[in-house]
Amino acid sequence: MAVVEDLLRSEADGAISFGNHKLAQKAKVEDFKHAGDLLKVKTYKDITKLEKNGMFLYESVPGTSVNGFTEQAQGVEFSVEGDEDAQITIGLADDQEYEVFVGGKSMGTMKTGLGGKLSLSVELQAAGEVSVKVVQM
Repeated sequence: MAVVEDLLRSEADGAISFGNHKLAQKAKVEDFKHAGDLLKVKTYKDITKLEKNGMFLYESVPGTSVNGFTEQAQGVEFSVEGDEDAQITIGLADDQEYEVFVGGKSMGTMKTGLGGKLSLSVELQAAGEVSVKVVQM
């Protein structure tokens, strides 16, 4: 998997890819139209953040490159790459329980609070591409 050179793009299957963890300086794309929504991404080596219609959707510290990000009614799925292990926060439904899969293995269940945010750690250093799937219980 390679970094997303154009920072934010729509994929043929309806997914999006975004972020570039190799950038030394901040870059952003605003008002990107995808499936009737407006997306905004800010990214560089220290952080990657995605918003949809002005609402929080994804953030990683340090920055990551994300490919094949899809949202379904029951959760999200994507592949992520970075130079260092990352703390990833995803905006989901408020006060719900989710099962989290990283690299195809269940990491157990996690519950979102009233803000709907779910945080997880992903070991990325020297791992290449890692799949992440979050499914509502």
